[in-house]
Amino acid sequence: MSDMSSLQAFQRGFGEYLRNTRQPRVPVGVPAGRAKVYRELVFNNLSTFIEACFPISRKLLGERRWQRLMRGFFDNWRSQTPLFCEISREFVRWMNEASEQGTLPVAAPEYLLALAHYEWVELAVDIMQTETPADIQTGDLMTGRPVVAPAHMLLAYQWPVHRIGNSYRPRKPEPTSLVVFRDQGDEVRFAVINPVTARLLVLLADGKQTGHAACLQVAQELQHPNPEVVIAGGTDMLNDLFNWGVIYGVHR
Repeated sequence: MSDMSSLQAFQRGFGEYLRNTRQPRVPVGVPAGRAKVYRELVFNNLSTFIEACFPISRKLLGERRWQRLMRGFFDNWRSQTPLFCEISREFVRWMNEASEQGTLPVAAPEYLLALAHYEWVELAVDIMQTETPADIQTGDLMTGRPVVAPAHMLLAYQWPVHRIGNSYRPRKPEPTSLVVFRDQGDEVRFAVINPVTARLLVLLADGKQTGHAACLQVAQELQHPNPEVVIAGGTDMLNDLFNWGVIYGVHR
């Protein structure tokens, strides 16, 4: 075997040892004590990135189940990205896949997957690479073209994820729509919305439509017998979105 092949074989074997916390066999040429310490360092570093993103999920599961969940991810998942900022997304992907396959290593509440995704979204929006238009001004949201926060995500869950915590654990589903966004002060915030508002934000996201045109299109899609009712409600909703910080203003 060539030197390069030997090196690759060693790297592969050591990598498998690091990734499998149930594997007691240490690769040849590596002191057992040092190998164990290194494996724990790798696991702890990974845990640090993940735990910072999912504080509520961790508290609700408890430390024992949380550590089992972390070990399952560390042992079994093959990440599709080397970026540290993407580790949390990979963790959510793994939980969903493991849940579908029935291999999630802990018993978890039904809402855990939705809650974890919601917690990850805060990070995703925080690091989202966007550009804020330079031509923003205060103006009429119906006659002007509203500027929606460039960094935002529209979400729909079967659980009220924004209310889940130590003092509230839902017993039955409750469909919930949210917009998570980064305001003009670069703070990540959320607002509870409904599907109609979500559709309105989709229509306005590219900055090409006036508020009135977007509301009229929503009315047409709903086949509402009195479009003016929808437009009036849309006017109020646009003002709410502006006051919440989801809409920054209008294009000049």
